[in-house]
Amino acid sequence: MSCLEKRQTVLELIEETCQGGARLKPACALIGLSERTLQRWQRPEAASDRRVAGRHSRCEPANKLSPAERQAALQLLNGDEFKNLPPSQVVPRLADQGRYVASESTLYRLLHQAGQMTRRQLGRAPGKRSKPRALSAHQPDQIYCWDITYLPTQLRGAYFYLYLFVDLFSRKIVGWQVFDTESAQRASDLLQDICLRQGIARGQLVVHSDNGSPMKGETMLATMQRLGVAASRSRPSVSNDNPYSESLFRTLKYRPELPVTPFETLLQARRWATDLVHWYNDEHRHSAIGFVTPSQRHAGLDLALLNDRSKLYEMARQAKPMRWSNQTRDWSRVDCVHLNPDKPNSDKEDIKLAA
Repeated sequence: MSCLEKRQTVLELIEETCQGGARLKPACALIGLSERTLQRWQRPEAASDRRVAGRHSRCEPANKLSPAERQAALQLLNGDEFKNLPPSQVVPRLADQGRYVASESTLYRLLHQAGQMTRRQLGRAPGKRSKPRALSAHQPDQIYCWDITYLPTQLRGAYFYLYLFVDLFSRKIVGWQVFDTESAQRASDLLQDICLRQGIARGQLVVHSDNGSPMKGETMLATMQRLGVAASRSRPSVSNDNPYSESLFRTLKYRPELPVTPFETLLQARRWATDLVHWYNDEHRHSAIGFVTPSQRHAGLDLALLNDRSKLYEMARQAKPMRWSNQTRDWSRVDCVHLNPDKPNSDKEDIKLAA
């Protein structure tokens, strides 16, 4: 009990109880006090609170800055002369000018209370990054995805760079090359060669990539504009926006043909890429397109293959129906491939490119 009024009330109750015939010790024990505490409270000097101010109660220090002084100090720190300096640099400069405003610790405390104890410099405001537009391909040579991946070399810190362009609809690698540098000029030359070889017309193709410097270089952008190729970009540091290129790199780099040791020469890396691209386009049965090769789907041969598989399974079911508890395997063709589709609850519709 720290309140003098409460102490006085307890003393009066104890005195009244003792006058009624009760003993002092049991009366004190009943309310949780000792006799010595009661005796201390009965002393004359206990009539006032002798505790040091500030130890048990908060009080404002006598040397506290007034509101006007605080405002003046903040204006000084935020002025043109000291706005880029911390208080540790401001205080000596003020002393050289024969001025004293407050101590260094006080100035730091004022800045902290004002929410200004961060980097005191101009910074770029964070921008909102929206999801790339939804695209869908219904035939080859409508949407290409491309990216660059590193290939290790014998020299630590040096790499070869594998450039890969993959068709979204057929999953075919339509263009690739291995270089010893990463540049927009290399990428633009490769894109120009692909468009010439594939017979791409103006306004026919959309090329999706991330925000790397070769993808956004002026040379690459000028080439795309000259060829009539539209650009689609991923969000920064969001690999899910370019999933087909990332998945392709995963497939290629986990093949047994990848050398255990790093590549010694650029020619060795190009030979490895040549064999791997041939395997991927002409031998690999891709699970996302009905287990046909990307070259077969790109050439339009997958429809006949899938129809033959459906007829074969139907004939097998008719020959021995007891082996089939449900429908046969679905060999239907995937007619549309989506890139970054909108969520089902979104009102936006996929941008469908004209066939």
